[in-house]
Amino acid sequence: MRTAATVVVAGLLPLTVPAAEAAEAQEVAPTVLPIEAAVAALESADESRTGYSRSSFKHWTAGDNPTDGCNTRQEVLIAEATIAPEVGSRCTITGGTWFSYYDEVTVEGARGLDIDHMVPLAEAWDSGASAWTAARREAYANDQGQASSLVAVTARTNRSKSDQDPAEWLPPAPSALCRYGAEWTATKLRWNLSIDAEEETALLDIASSCDGTTVTYTPAP
Repeated sequence: MRTAATVVVAGLLPLTVPAAEAAEAQEVAPTVLPIEAAVAALESADESRTGYSRSSFKHWTAGDNPTDGCNTRQEVLIAEATIAPEVGSRCTITGGTWFSYYDEVTVEGARGLDIDHMVPLAEAWDSGASAWTAARREAYANDQGQASSLVAVTARTNRSKSDQDPAEWLPPAPSALCRYGAEWTATKLRWNLSIDAEEETALLDIASSCDGTTVTYTPAP
């Protein structure tokens, strides 16, 4: 799912609506906050990378639709293409065009792209995921419930970013700054992850130059 949920008043649902459909219909609408208020809503805490291993986050699993033969990475590529690729057997992706907003580069063909975890796995571990179950870390690493959690960008920028937070790395394109700050904040709010002092300072600095930018998020299940 990569679109906002629709709120339906429970009392208007027919009694015959299946329980699963009724539950989906009653999902909470996304929260929308000005970026400064969103940053202020984040909990501040010291970070620790003790015990971190990338293998603690099982990623690129079967994706939102386990019957389509695509893993999470492939599903994100298909969803974010500006010109749709051809999808063959076993979700083989050919052709297609993408726009990497980190560096304002248009990419033809998926080979030049990485799928970036907006908040890197190591940073998530530092910020609270170390206390999660393995199942919740897997859900985080494959999160398609909020479009900002995973983003297709050039491999060059993804690898330049690595596991750094906004105090250490920002996208090279000036036009990306406000979106990046908002999407980083949205991901941390969605997963109830904390920020350290340097990260908070960097996010507030971004917010100060992004008047009118909002942060939209829904709490992770």
